[in-house]
Amino acid sequence: MIRIVLAEDQQLLLGALGALLDMEDDMEIVGKAANGEEVITLVEKKNPDVCLMDIEMPVKTGLDAAEELRDHPCKIIILTTFARPGYFERARNARVGGYLLKDSPSDDLAQSIRQIIKGKRIYSPELVDLAFSEQNPLSEREIEVVKLLTEGKTTKGIAKELYLTNGTVRNYISVILDKLEVDNRIEAITKVKEKGWLK
Repeated sequence: MIRIVLAEDQQLLLGALGALLDMEDDMEIVGKAANGEEVITLVEKKNPDVCLMDIEMPVKTGLDAAEELRDHPCKIIILTTFARPGYFERARNARVGGYLLKDSPSDDLAQSIRQIIKGKRIYSPELVDLAFSEQNPLSEREIEVVKLLTEGKTTKGIAKELYLTNGTVRNYISVILDKLEVDNRIEAITKVKEKGWLK
């Protein structure tokens, strides 16, 4: 019997997923969580074979949880609506067993779980295409600057935090806008978040 823990913050979807997988003869839902923090506790307590989780969850995201559970024997499968290259990259680095999209047919999901249990890694084809189509153009330092921008820091605040001059920070910002092909800081923040490029 494949023992599964589910993590999804939308109750309706959590219930539907649980009901679907419970219909499979070789699968059993042993726990359900509504956020990333709960799922870590559940996995450690229940020791399931598989943990199927969403990315966008409160308290801790599915990716944060996957990173924390990286060395746990349980196979982690990300099930999401977000086909973003940055998310996919993080999931791969966290060594997840699968990264599947929610609009896949339910038969495919059960089949994928069986394959992943056998040691295969399964990634949605759309994601693989995406991962190769668009790489993050920003350097580590530029990502740091964007992170501070998303926190609402001013040029002066960023300079102080990163021990740089105001002029250097302004240069970084103009290079970032240029690389992202956007006109201002707000657009830069939006684009980086959408692409999942903030580590």
